[in-house]
Amino acid sequence: MLNIALPIAFIMISIALVLNLYRLVMGPNTLDRVLALDTSYINAVALLIIFSFYLANPLYFEVALLIALMGFVGTVALSKYLLRGNIIE
Repeated sequence: MLNIALPIAFIMISIALVLNLYRLVMGPNTLDRVLALDTSYINAVALLIIFSFYLANPLYFEVALLIALMGFVGTVALSKYLLRGNIIE
């Protein structure tokens, strides 16, 4: 059952990532682009976790955790920059 579900989930999340990249490039305003970038991080983490299940290698969980952490910090920094014009007060 897992042999069927993993490729389907991988394909669906890959499609979601492509749609996020489309919104990142063609977004009507900056806030939509920030939201698309944040969602792209989430999709990248999901792809890494699915790939880790597929290979049965727990090393990719740590990589996914690092990407999630960097994605959160990047989103907060970009949001502060767009809101105030500077990152460090």
